[in-house]
Amino acid sequence: MRRGTILFLVMNLIVIGFLLNAFSTLISLLFEDGSADAILSSEIPAPGSDLIENRTQLIPRIIHQTYINSSIPFRWQKGQQSCVDLHPDYEYMLWTDEKSRQFIATEYPWFLESFDNYPFPIERADAIRYFVLAHFGGTYLDLDDGCNRRLDPLLSYPAWVRFTVPTGISNDAMGSVPQHPFFLRVIESLQGYNRNWGMPYITVMYSTGPLFLSVIWKEYIRGNIPAEGRVRILMPNEYKGHKWSFFNISTGSSWHGADARTIFWMGKHWMLLTVSGFAIAAVVGICLWWVWSMLMMRGGKKNGGRRRGTLWRMFSGKERYELVDRMA
Repeated sequence: MRRGTILFLVMNLIVIGFLLNAFSTLISLLFEDGSADAILSSEIPAPGSDLIENRTQLIPRIIHQTYINSSIPFRWQKGQQSCVDLHPDYEYMLWTDEKSRQFIATEYPWFLESFDNYPFPIERADAIRYFVLAHFGGTYLDLDDGCNRRLDPLLSYPAWVRFTVPTGISNDAMGSVPQHPFFLRVIESLQGYNRNWGMPYITVMYSTGPLFLSVIWKEYIRGNIPAEGRVRILMPNEYKGHKWSFFNISTGSSWHGADARTIFWMGKHWMLLTVSGFAIAAVVGICLWWVWSMLMMRGGKKNGGRRRGTLWRMFSGKERYELVDRMA
């Protein structure tokens, strides 16, 4: 039985190794805090500071937002207007469904079929923001990201995204110069991640949403990135919650459903689920070992112990080179 035990353990290690390799990027995200590329508080001039005017601004003065049509819901109008009012010298571009499809058909026809076939409208809203940043450059903001101050200090970085809790980056506020290598990589990766994972929330998150963007970002920063290719990270305190923060957040997440609430519940009870997961894995392992042992025993004894089977001989070390049964 010793050889059988070794084979059983080797098979389990192979499966575990395969799973770890397949999900290595997702696992590594759990330990990523974004500190290596963080935009520090000391780098950001205070609102109204003269230092802002002296900094080289790389990102074009464009604000991009998306919605189904030009009739913005009342709950988001104040936030939208705050961004427009604070930036009269910025170009404002609202990407409606019609305008978005026309843009993809004209500038990126190779992606039009994928764009049209997304099962959820939010996936098209996600995808278009990556394309317009890669094409025009500028700053993308969700409609619920109302502006608390001017965005000028963030224009000094070739590209930026915001860190989200507990880990990874979000796609609700981003900025970039045109043709930045990170956003080019993002749009090139969209088709490969276009899969249906059964639950709408997971499908959206991992095909076009923040989880997709986080995985691409984690893979991107592993390489040797030149200074102009860096993606700087806007940390939570600079994102919202303080007088000096850039944004005031209103109610959003209009596409979330029951499955999303399930995921959020799982996030709040991750410790319980982790312990339960290990317990279940232990029970499954014991059951598999019991089944394996029964198979080995049945293969080792036939006809009252007078016949030894091939499986027994292979793993017991007895007559292991003989592949044809014989009478004892």
